[in-house]
Amino acid sequence: MFPDVSLESVTREDVQRMKEWLDDPEVNSLWYGLGDNGVPLHLGYSPHTILDRSHHDWHQTFASEDRKIFSVYSIEGEHIGEGQLIIEWPLVEAELVLIVGRKDLWHHHYGTMALIKLLDEAFSAQGLHRVWVDVPEYNEHALQMFRHVGFVLEGHLRKTHRKDGEWYDSFAMGLLMDEYSRRRTRLMGSAAV
Repeated sequence: MFPDVSLESVTREDVQRMKEWLDDPEVNSLWYGLGDNGVPLHLGYSPHTILDRSHHDWHQTFASEDRKIFSVYSIEGEHIGEGQLIIEWPLVEAELVLIVGRKDLWHHHYGTMALIKLLDEAFSAQGLHRVWVDVPEYNEHALQMFRHVGFVLEGHLRKTHRKDGEWYDSFAMGLLMDEYSRRRTRLMGSAAV
C-alpha cells in the first residue's frame, strides 16, 4: 500500500530542511553532488542562498508559472521532500524533478506516491501532454521507480551530469498523458492490495 502524500506551497522552513538534506553526503550522492564552491547543487534555486534573498526573489522563484515547485508532505504533516515541474508551455510538456530528503522513508514508496501526485498535477491540473525526466545513471532506485510508474526510455545522454568533478551519463524517460491515465488505475489498484 502506498503512503499518502500531499503537494504543498514551499515555506522557508521547508527550504531550511532541503538545505540540511542536501548537506547530508548520502542524500547528496544520489542528487547532483557539489559545485566547484563545495555547495550542494540543486535545480531551480539554491537552498543555501535563497533564505537570505529578498521577498521579491522568493516570490519569483516559488510563484513562477513556468517552474512549479512543491514541498512534499506525508499524511502526518511532515515535510519529506520536494517536487518540481519545469514547464515548456509551447510544447505542452514538463521536466519533472523529485527528491525525498528523509532517508528513513526511502524504499517505502513515498517517492512513488509523490511522483503520482506530481503527474496528477501535470496532466490533470496543468493539462500537459508529456512529462519527462533526466535520471543520472548512478541513481538506480530512481530509474526503477520511473519504470514502475510507466516512464519509457527515450534516450541515453552522454556525460550530462557533473557530480563531484566527474561526468556521468543519464537517461531521458518520458510518459504521455494517455499512457499515464491507463497506468494510474493499475498503480493505485495494486497499491490498495
